[in-house]
Amino acid sequence: MTQLPLRAQLASALGRTAATLSRATGRGDGSVIGGRVGLALEPDLLRKLAQDRKLALVSATNGKTTTTRLITSALQELGDVATNAFGANMPAGHVSALSSAKHAPYGVLEVDEKYLPEVIDTTGAGVVVLMNLSRDQMDRAGEIWLLAQKWRRALAGKPTHVIANADDPLVTWGASTAASVTWVSAGQPWKEDSWCCPECGGPLDRKGMDYTPPGGTVAGAVQAPGTFVSRAAENDWACRECTFRRPQPTWFLDDDAVIDPRGQRWVLDIQLPGRANRANAVIALATAETFGLPVQRALPRLREVTSVAGRYTTVERDGRHARLLLAKNPAGWLEAFDVLDRSLPVILSVNAQGPDGRDTSWLWDVDYRVLRGRPVYVAGERKLDLALRLDIAGVPFQLTDSFGEALAAQPPGKVDVIANYTAFQQIRSEFGRAV
Repeated sequence: MTQLPLRAQLASALGRTAATLSRATGRGDGSVIGGRVGLALEPDLLRKLAQDRKLALVSATNGKTTTTRLITSALQELGDVATNAFGANMPAGHVSALSSAKHAPYGVLEVDEKYLPEVIDTTGAGVVVLMNLSRDQMDRAGEIWLLAQKWRRALAGKPTHVIANADDPLVTWGASTAASVTWVSAGQPWKEDSWCCPECGGPLDRKGMDYTPPGGTVAGAVQAPGTFVSRAAENDWACRECTFRRPQPTWFLDDDAVIDPRGQRWVLDIQLPGRANRANAVIALATAETFGLPVQRALPRLREVTSVAGRYTTVERDGRHARLLLAKNPAGWLEAFDVLDRSLPVILSVNAQGPDGRDTSWLWDVDYRVLRGRPVYVAGERKLDLALRLDIAGVPFQLTDSFGEALAAQPPGKVDVIANYTAFQQIRSEFGRAV
């Protein structure tokens, strides 16, 4: 790799020192402060650190931290990989990640949806991974169609290769100006933000559509040269009033397996639970192949991942084993519900601090009726907002003053915990953030 200019070297070194001090004094993991110091000394530091690296940028409303982790795990088969493992997904976090692994030839960076255009322009990343777009942080995220439009503008005219979820119309629209795209059928359980065509505003048809892939239509079969047909119709979509429609994917998620572009079926057998993580895995495998890493070498690496920044980890206190699940928005709660053990009690914790978004009206978009019939405990700074929502949904619950009180109310054994971002981090902190 090209040696950094002296000013950039100094900025990078001082940033790493600031990060080390932050960790040593218990103020944080250093993934933000180190980048801020570096950028203060050299505003163009991110561009310089990104030079000569093979970079993938990963962006979505949900699942980007996990998918970043999976791609990173796979690419470690090829060499050292710089990554923002703890989710610091704005430029300061990217600087810290690249600076802390300054000789790594590869980089996989999680990127906040709003910052993606800026980071594409600054880093010149060769690969961009786009998975989903849905309502999030309603007080400051803005209209998600505007985000998709910004993605389109950022990708237009760039040599970037995009890995995109063809089942999400907003993602498809955002990616469609890219020079080259690998389309993946990863599914889209949450559809409430994409019933209308982003191209013309007309209605999108999603059911009962004819689906004729190359090679013909044979349900459940693999078509030459490798087009998988099973389940395609249920993910298909097309505008009723213009030509915008779902592009033909070359990678498919099929229950617990992936179908690659050659039609070969690979059973995932990953340790991360739920349909959403299987979707993350198929996107990770498609990305790895873009870097020249075949499935047979990448998949074993994905199977080694058991937890991502505390997600899905089980913590223990006084004989109570709590599994931690993160849900930040309506689509994320839908994914968390898919993972729940229906025989267990569940603790719900919601805050509304800056990183969460202070507007909690999104709680009314979540269908909590799935929680009926099990013990439900409510905690967090906005527990009354959540309690009202549960009451309207007809879900009995017990209000508690803290997560600790809710956990203590459980009998010894297992319990599931769903928390939004800052509530999740507070719970992690109670256990020393060692999870």
